[in-house]
Amino acid sequence: MDELEGGKQKFLEIVNTLDASVEVVIPTTPSRSVLLISLTKGSNRKFITIHEDDMLDLPEESGVQTKITTLLQETLETL
Repeated sequence: MDELEGGKQKFLEIVNTLDASVEVVIPTTPSRSVLLISLTKGSNRKFITIHEDDMLDLPEESGVQTKITTLLQETLETL
């Protein structure tokens, strides 16, 4: 199993909690330790970058969950 899989699943859970209509595309592997994630709602698309370490820590670390949730809330408001 991909070591990032747990983080990706948690990321998708957070997005679905905030706005279930948002489509998410997460790359299979990071580029230079960063994941460029696409968030699409209707015809609007935004990209966010998440560091690989944050994605790895996302399932267990509440501080990382809070940071990612805040980033997603701010990004989704602009979609």
